[in-house]
Amino acid sequence: MMTNLFSTFDPSTNIFNMSFNWLSTLIGMSMIPYLYWIFPSRYNIVWNNILLTLHKEFNILLGENKHKGSTLLLISLFSIILFNNFIGLFPYIFTNTSHLIFTLSLSLPLWLSFMIYGWFNHTQHMFAHLVPQGTPSILMPFMVCIETISNMIRPGTLAVRLTANMIAGHLLLTLLGNTGPSLSTILVSIVIFVQIMLLLLESAVAIIQSYVFAVLSTLYSSEIN
Repeated sequence: MMTNLFSTFDPSTNIFNMSFNWLSTLIGMSMIPYLYWIFPSRYNIVWNNILLTLHKEFNILLGENKHKGSTLLLISLFSIILFNNFIGLFPYIFTNTSHLIFTLSLSLPLWLSFMIYGWFNHTQHMFAHLVPQGTPSILMPFMVCIETISNMIRPGTLAVRLTANMIAGHLLLTLLGNTGPSLSTILVSIVIFVQIMLLLLESAVAIIQSYVFAVLSTLYSSEIN
């Protein structure tokens, strides 16, 4: 029995007091078709086309000063978030991306690496970025404070955006599912139809949020060059 609604996102699945919730990240590896690894199949071709499209788009966003292999990091980031978002849509599987500890562990090291690289290699550019062009002299101290704060909260906004979007849909599905036993047959049929529509919406959200996370990380990295 749930003690509260949010306990859905903190289940107590453990053996010998060892939490196994986070092993859900590895569950999907056993679900990948065997033929995907043997020869180019339809799954392989579709996934390669998606990755190639992302590679071209990230190259455009990074600009001419990009480093070789930088798109590999961003595509891997997109893939792992998309993978965990979709795994969380299955019943009785722990949704990793609904926890800040998981999303912050992705955004914070990435942001720190961008900042350390930028301040050590492009110091003047980083200082110049704190004051937008055309800012009056009297407003420069305030703009430096505002830009610094907005820069500092970037990993938090990345993490909270992903977590909040994943929690919102799951909460709505949980609320509708809990009302099922107390409804009539007609209303239950309506609820099931609404649940299916929401599940399709959550599938779209899983793709969009992983794409947004990767694109924003790309834009943040392009600012330091």
